[in-house]
Amino acid sequence: MTGNSSQDKQLELKRLPKFKSLEEEAAFWDTHSFADYLDEFEEVKDPVFVEPRKQVVSLRLDQETVTLLKRLAEEKGLPYTTLVRMWVKEHLHEELAARRPEAK
Repeated sequence: MTGNSSQDKQLELKRLPKFKSLEEEAAFWDTHSFADYLDEFEEVKDPVFVEPRKQVVSLRLDQETVTLLKRLAEEKGLPYTTLVRMWVKEHLHEELAARRPEAK
């Protein structure tokens, strides 16, 4: 220890909390840096990346809507199909959350 309590606190290793859900973990990482928890992770020797299976869905939209989607997606640096998929998932989760009874 250096004797300077503020420096000592900064040098202390941070421990990852136990998360109750993916949403709680996502909220945590929105406000914290992985760099503060490097000692909590270990190197993966043979990483495996699994893409969830997706189903192709056809969607008929008028040309003006497609043009606007492409413009917005370009501003966000995304393919327009990714933007549409994100919006559908966000709205679906919001709709389902609104239907859940409040925990009492």
